[in-house]
Amino acid sequence: MSKKYQVFVSSTYEDLKGERDQIIKAILEMGHIPVGMEMFSAADDEQWKIIKRQIDESDYYVVAVAHKYGSVTEDGISYTEKEYDYATEIGVPVLGFVIDRSASWPSTLMEDSADKRASLEAFKDKIKSRLVNFWNGKDDLHAKVSIALIKSISTNPRTGWVRSNEVVGPELVKELTRLSTENSSLRKEISILQEEKRKADRDSDVKDELFDTLRKNKVDIYVWLNGEDSWGEPVEGSLLGVFQAIAPNLMVENDFENIGRDIALRYKGTKYRERFPVPQNLISHWLADLSALGLIEPSKKKHPVSDNADYWSLSKEGQSFLKKLRKIQLERGLVEKEKPEIGSPRSES
Repeated sequence: MSKKYQVFVSSTYEDLKGERDQIIKAILEMGHIPVGMEMFSAADDEQWKIIKRQIDESDYYVVAVAHKYGSVTEDGISYTEKEYDYATEIGVPVLGFVIDRSASWPSTLMEDSADKRASLEAFKDKIKSRLVNFWNGKDDLHAKVSIALIKSISTNPRTGWVRSNEVVGPELVKELTRLSTENSSLRKEISILQEEKRKADRDSDVKDELFDTLRKNKVDIYVWLNGEDSWGEPVEGSLLGVFQAIAPNLMVENDFENIGRDIALRYKGTKYRERFPVPQNLISHWLADLSALGLIEPSKKKHPVSDNADYWSLSKEGQSFLKKLRKIQLERGLVEKEKPEIGSPRSES
């Protein structure tokens, strides 16, 4: 029987239109059936049910990633990552394609948000935990999708689709028996692999659970700029961004007012007012949240009785988490250039 396989194609849309066309072209040239959900945002429950059903019915799942993380769900993950997580959860063979770091790419098609860049890199790491291909252009992607799909079909044949007039009684029974046995065997293998992956994830360099918790908790950042007479419109941030802003200066300790300056510097640059540029009540809430997660704690250093400032420092877990984040950023060239601060130098305690 001549089988056709359904292949689900997942990626961000606006930045990868041409690349998606090449993936679909490669699938069609092989005589198989591409399925794409670019018309759906997955934000609506009914739309997400349709997307899940299409993934359920697909034999293979192809995901292509470049330099955009894309729109995010209420949980703080992108729709592409949500589709990827579901495909891996139900055991659909995943073919991952991540853009090569040396490939040229328009800056206008790159994430300009530090938080989204961090989420994108975490997503890429997730894809790289399985077999992955690196591409540097549309033509290269077309060729690598074709080769990877041929190999996957050869080494991991799926149920597929056949014309009804090609299905003969005894052959169908034999095929169903074979597929049932194969499915049972694959489910056992998948269960073992998933358990091994869970164990590996617990020991991975980045603590995914803590990372996800921080990035999912979105916060509004208000910064009072020089020459303004009010807080103005907030910038969308996250607890992860707040932690990354204040953590370096908490390696020893830092006081409440300077913590606010660190946050202002990250989100608005150097043009903030010197005295309390970020609302104190918001800083208190964020510090309480980071303390509840075990990342920071009140400083244990001694200070003069006349010093009424509140000092904070990283906990041991916070130091470990910061070290892992910085290591990954340094390895990938993601550490942003430092900007000089405004106002008077910080006093030594």
